[in-house]
Amino acid sequence: MPDELLRPTIGADVDMSVRPWRLISQTYVAFFGGVISVTVIAFLNARRLGVAPDKRRLILVVGAVALVVAGVVITLLTTDDGASSSGLRVAIRVVAVVCCLIQLRIQRPMDRAFQLRGSDYGSLWATGIAAVIGGGLLELVLLAIVAVAL
Repeated sequence: MPDELLRPTIGADVDMSVRPWRLISQTYVAFFGGVISVTVIAFLNARRLGVAPDKRRLILVVGAVALVVAGVVITLLTTDDGASSSGLRVAIRVVAVVCCLIQLRIQRPMDRAFQLRGSDYGSLWATGIAAVIGGGLLELVLLAIVAVAL
């Protein structure tokens, strides 16, 4: 009869062939790319870390709520003649970074488990730049549509 105490549990449901990205690196993606970019990166990283499916869905829900909040901020800070207020860019960045911090909180327990395994993190450079450009442009178009429609 095997002893349950000695059975390894940290890497039970984790694919060890892919390396996750550092959590703090995701904040750069949030700042430069916005809500959509950081939600995609957080979702992919959560899968790499082995986060439970219900918490991965929670990451997507947080991103969707943050995108709605960004749309509300756009409508509140855009004037009637179509000009935007000077604090609009800052407000959108704040929404994206707060969204990122919530998503990081969801990923943190499994990231700690990854750190205990002693493996190295993967590089987020190429994927992060692609997310910043692709997600940033998509978010720009969506928020511009919201600003014009309302």
